[in-house]
Amino acid sequence: MKGQVLVFVLAIAFIGCVVSYDRPPARKNISVLQSKQFSSTSPQQVHISAVGPDKMRISWITQNSAPSVVEYGTSAEAYTKSATGTSSSYRYLVYKSGQIHHVVIGPLDPNTVYYYRCSSDSTRQFSLKTPPAHLPIKFTVVGDLGQTGWTNSTLQHIAQSNYDMLLLPGDLAYADFVQPLWDSFGRLVEPLASQRPWMVTQGNHEVEKIPIIHSTPFTSYNARWRMPFEESGSTSNLYFSFDVAGVHVIMLGSYTDFDPDSDQFKWLQGDLGNIDRGKTPWIVALIHAPWYNTNTDHQGEPESDLMKQHMEVLLYKARVDIVFAGHVHAYERFTRVYNGQADNCSPIHITIGDGGNREGLAKKYMDPIAGISVFREASFGHGQLEVVNATDAAWTWHRNDDDVSVVSDTVWLRSLSSNPACKS
Repeated sequence: MKGQVLVFVLAIAFIGCVVSYDRPPARKNISVLQSKQFSSTSPQQVHISAVGPDKMRISWITQNSAPSVVEYGTSAEAYTKSATGTSSSYRYLVYKSGQIHHVVIGPLDPNTVYYYRCSSDSTRQFSLKTPPAHLPIKFTVVGDLGQTGWTNSTLQHIAQSNYDMLLLPGDLAYADFVQPLWDSFGRLVEPLASQRPWMVTQGNHEVEKIPIIHSTPFTSYNARWRMPFEESGSTSNLYFSFDVAGVHVIMLGSYTDFDPDSDQFKWLQGDLGNIDRGKTPWIVALIHAPWYNTNTDHQGEPESDLMKQHMEVLLYKARVDIVFAGHVHAYERFTRVYNGQADNCSPIHITIGDGGNREGLAKKYMDPIAGISVFREASFGHGQLEVVNATDAAWTWHRNDDDVSVVSDTVWLRSLSSNPACKS
């Protein structure tokens, strides 16, 4: 670990990343070590993600080679079906990962509990619940999670929320070149991420690119957190979309090319053009770097400003309902806004980069933009989006500065597809 920390320090110095603002201290970091009860082929860091309308990808890691097999069924320890997938590993400087397994299971029935085990290991049994096929559906939304005492508090609150799917707009482990922290993060979130699908996109802390020394970005992220990008016609794990219940979810990449000549831009154009609002009356998008932000933190960054310049019009014309972002370590909700002005046919922008990261909160705000920023608070927490039907959804933000999940912001939303004035 000391060698990994030294690499981190050298990488920061080499890249010239300088923190230009002071953050209040966060809680103590958490490091989750591998259980001594596990063997070298025990499945660990188990997490699941949705693949298409009726399948799930089960991902896990073993220290040594083990079968990439998942056995599953609807009764505990009665596995009537099995599926086989693939495994791989990666190197990052002096670090070598364990065997990373990905297996897609299904077809599965909606809103159903399945029991499963990985690599034919009888000592560890898991269960998952598939999302509903139709509305209502409940999402948990949390960004910039990290591995601290605040993270642990956030995860405890999420565990009590009875959600169907988790959406994470980037900055997962805060490994920042120190690869064992990816393993620690996988163990930390496993109790939740093995039970409900976690759908994620990348943030700046996932890049982990070191010029000359390690020139390939997102090595760890892409190897460990494989998302269903092929199913939506994307060529990259960094941006994709999927349908769940009556919601079309778009996960965009703030740290890959997004200009009009880029693959991501062209893919987004095609994806938005293929949406059937009869099947998915709601559209939700996730980015990492926010397009609207009145915090003094992370102002003037190209990942925010240029991406907004190129892509905002696409989301506006498609009548996207909500855009979630992370990056800024605080909470802020905007009204429906387009091109800096309130607009009833544009998305609501919500920054929720307050999961519990090690860098602390961003407490300094600029004067609010009149009529645009409607609620903001520098506290750790998470959000819940309950899409009730084709027209109505409830959004609540739960702060956890006092280790108690307290609803601090709530608003009822109406889908743009149900607004006659917004018909294109």
